[in-house]
Amino acid sequence: MDIGSNLAVIISAGVAVLLLVVGLWFRAHRALVRRILTVAARLDDEAVSMDGRGGKEAALDRLERSAEHAHLRVDEAMGDRNRLSASFNLMADGIVVVDQRGEIVLRNGVAEQLTGPGGDALTADAIWELLDRTLRGLEGERELRLFGPPRRVIHVRAVPLDDGARPIGGVAFLRDVSETRRIENMRRDFVANVSHELKTPIGALGLLAETMAGEEDGEMLRRLAGRVLHESERLERTVEDLLDLSILEAQESPERELIAVDMLMADASERMASTAEAAGIPIEMTEPAGDILVACDRRQVTSALFNLLDNAVKYSEEGGKVEFSAQVEGFSVAISVRDHGIGIPHRDLERIFERFYRVDRTRSRATGGTGLGLAIVRHVAQAHQGEVSVESDEGNGSTFTLKLPLAAASRTVRRNRRSTPDG
Repeated sequence: MDIGSNLAVIISAGVAVLLLVVGLWFRAHRALVRRILTVAARLDDEAVSMDGRGGKEAALDRLERSAEHAHLRVDEAMGDRNRLSASFNLMADGIVVVDQRGEIVLRNGVAEQLTGPGGDALTADAIWELLDRTLRGLEGERELRLFGPPRRVIHVRAVPLDDGARPIGGVAFLRDVSETRRIENMRRDFVANVSHELKTPIGALGLLAETMAGEEDGEMLRRLAGRVLHESERLERTVEDLLDLSILEAQESPERELIAVDMLMADASERMASTAEAAGIPIEMTEPAGDILVACDRRQVTSALFNLLDNAVKYSEEGGKVEFSAQVEGFSVAISVRDHGIGIPHRDLERIFERFYRVDRTRSRATGGTGLGLAIVRHVAQAHQGEVSVESDEGNGSTFTLKLPLAAASRTVRRNRRSTPDG
């Protein structure tokens, strides 16, 4: 074989190898394009067509647009999540969502206070125990009592989440039911107490009437008649206080007129005079300086002040006195009733404004109180955008203070007086 034949064989072999490499590159190129098109189609869910020329560039353009579209979808999803999270944080109830592994997916601020590092450990344990049950497809609920301060009652309800085939997590709802439970307890106590308060004089009246029916001695009849009168007055006071309290609770805003504070104090003091004189407890009244006006329901405020005086006289020791005074504090007038009696234990200060609540039930029976007076005072204060408070030193007496907003006229007068130079 000569040199020309050998060269032809070598060239033929080289061309074959080159054609093989080109064929393999073209196949790989088309496979790459197909993969790009597949990814683009999966991102965009649109049909992609490609001809033999320029397919790679078209596919890359398609992929870029699909990636941008996917990025926008991610941004929208994140925006929806942030809005949802912000909405949850505005809720009064707590919400905790966990995935199938028990890891937190979502937790709002209220829930974080209860289950986070700064929360009550026992409460958090109880909540996580209920959430663990949801991962097994079980619902659960529990009422947790937190002893504070402040004392709270939290109702927890946990339910599983599933996709129709298997559990995928759980959610716990946490609601503060402290006020609800307090109102329920007050309502229960109210029904029990009012039943007792009405039953006692009614039973006494029946017994006295039965005794009088068989009694012939005139002196005994007079004594029994006095007891009948006393029990009927007690029953009348209870019914009147109940009616006053029901009106106060139902009335959104009382009718108001401009009344001088000293007139309100004089009305209450005059109404209380005979009882205080009979008890030997003088009322020392100190009227405020100047014309101090409040916009109020005269009957309601007078009733509230009378109840404070009545309470002070009843719980004063023999030989004591009651101090009745008023002074302006900013844009309010503070009307105070101070006694030097037995005082109130610290543990009872939070509850004395509840209906029928008594610190000393034995003494209250003896003095004939209905247990509604301070509840009426509180409602009158609230109805007039004011407040009532108490300070007490057990064994040394108590001071009740009713604060009411000054009328606009009084505010103007006081402002002018402060701005006028002396002399």
